Amino acid sequence: MAGRRKKKNELGYPPWIMDALAILRPPEKLTVSEWADKYRVLSELDSAAPGRWHTSKTPYLKAVMDAFNDDFIHEITFCAGTQLGKTAAEQNMIGYAVAQDPAPMLVVYPSEKLAKFTSEKRLQPMIKLSPALADKFDERGSKDLELSLGGMYIALVGANSPSELSSRPVRYIFFDEIDKFPKWTGAEAGPLELAAERTKTFYNRKIVKVSTPTLKTGNIWQGWETADIQYRYYVPCPHCGEMQTLEFRQIKWTDGADETEARMAAYYECKYCHETIDNRHKPAMLRMGEWQGEVKAKGRAHKVAYHLNSIYSPWLTFGDIAAKFISSKDEPALLMNFINSWLAEPWEDKSSKLKSDVVMEKALPYERGQMPEEAQLLTCGIDVQLDHFYFAVRAWGAHMTSWLVDWGRVETWADLETVINRNYADVNGVVRNVNLACIDSGYNTDDVYTFCARHMDVLVPSKGSSLPMKSRYSVTILDKQAAGFGLRLYVMDTNQMKNFIASRMTIDAGAHGSWNVYKGIEREYADQICAEQRVEQKDKKGRVSVVWEKISSHAANHLLDCETNNALAAEIIGVRYLMEEEQENSSPEQEEKENDWLGVGRQWI
Repeated sequence: MAGRRKKKNELGYPPWIMDALAILRPPEKLTVSEWADKYRVLSELDSAAPGRWHTSKTPYLKAVMDAFNDDFIHEITFCAGTQLGKTAAEQNMIGYAVAQDPAPMLVVYPSEKLAKFTSEKRLQPMIKLSPALADKFDERGSKDLELSLGGMYIALVGANSPSELSSRPVRYIFFDEIDKFPKWTGAEAGPLELAAERTKTFYNRKIVKVSTPTLKTGNIWQGWETADIQYRYYVPCPHCGEMQTLEFRQIKWTDGADETEARMAAYYECKYCHETIDNRHKPAMLRMGEWQGEVKAKGRAHKVAYHLNSIYSPWLTFGDIAAKFISSKDEPALLMNFINSWLAEPWEDKSSKLKSDVVMEKALPYERGQMPEEAQLLTCGIDVQLDHFYFAVRAWGAHMTSWLVDWGRVETWADLETVINRNYADVNGVVRNVNLACIDSGYNTDDVYTFCARHMDVLVPSKGSSLPMKSRYSVTILDKQAAGFGLRLYVMDTNQMKNFIASRMTIDAGAHGSWNVYKGIEREYADQICAEQRVEQKDKKGRVSVVWEKISSHAANHLLDCETNNALAAEIIGVRYLMEEEQENSSPEQEEKENDWLGVGRQWI
């Protein structure tokens, strides 16, 4: 009290006026990075190195955080790998906004459970440890999912809660790990769109998106591609000084090294002077680095994006990156995680959108019209058009390995009859015939049924189901009164059959289970096989399913329909149960012994 009375005597103002003037004092003129260096304290619950925040340890975060201070920038996208401090950077922006420019705020996480965990273990400890935030925090008036701070609030919500996303206007929105968000929220739009609608009334709004990528169609990669400016971090070579981005292909290690050896010996090679860069060079390179942007849109930038992979992490060595790749490269799920979380690149799912080059790469050295010796059964798939037919003949062996034998277009029913009755020879000249052919009956149905009735020994009608099926196909008997000899109609789930083809196409040509074509395969065939892609589809009740649709309206997909009928025929005749045939490799002596059933040798006379 004595101190306060002295203060009053010196300035001539009572204490309550001084308190009021302190409230009216404008905030310090700081950037986000400067504020974090001065006021941010890392909690032991949130960091392996608790204590004062130092931007100098992760210098690449400075420009990302300070973009928040640019009045013209409304949207910041940070696509980054693990071990880079991206979540801490986002929390620094949150703390800065509360301390320097308070306004309603929404923080969106993939789920409500994660939002609650982050509130308890990250945000609340950050607020309590910061001298610039602790006095503002009304702990008694706050809840786990709504924090009250000096006249503003922070609402934390899960991306799967549409009512919370669209219930209140906010100036700030922070999205965390947005590639884990659901594509739709109930029967409404996506969570990003719902939340972003809440900022419309604020001219000075800020939207921040942070995540590791998953697919090219994911939220964070779309944010990167649609930004007005795309930034990458360039660092100088310690030898030649050339500025460059750190790329995985420049990490070198001895061929055949295991994880331990690669971790110890891996180094980085400058792409310009080819000198060796080791881990001791990295801290100085990061400090001297700079963000360089590629302008994607004309005019003033309102949306900016930053891309950074884990090679830049001060906590990871070049050997750590190499060892992680070696442990992941042979397992698709692990490799996807390495590409997404370490390289910060989207995973390209070849089975989602097939390219014709992928089909061309499945060619093996056998001729059109022939089949390999390993083939045991033949199927034929037929697609019916207005005045012609497309067909594809495929051979099958053990492990559901298959080989394209022939394909083409015929004009008449008589020509089609020739196709299904034709002799096909393997590489040894052994003649085989089509075991089962499936023909689409969705068009010219009556004519198809009549043709199938004349060739019931080898041909059955098929039809694609309009709804998803639990099994791959079902059977309906047509004309049941025909003394038990009614025609059998096979109704198949075409999405399942196309998924089967796509998954087999990811296997190397010639390997067990592979889907192969003959050498010199025509581009027309490959283009038609790749005329469709998998897309997510939502019905009126909000249920999401994955279906196959044409890539473009004019793309021809007749041969893909033929191959789905081949897949159906293979299922019907039990190709998946085929076993490898035993090879007869007996020597002449063994054959002579087996034929000498009298046991007296050649001189038995």
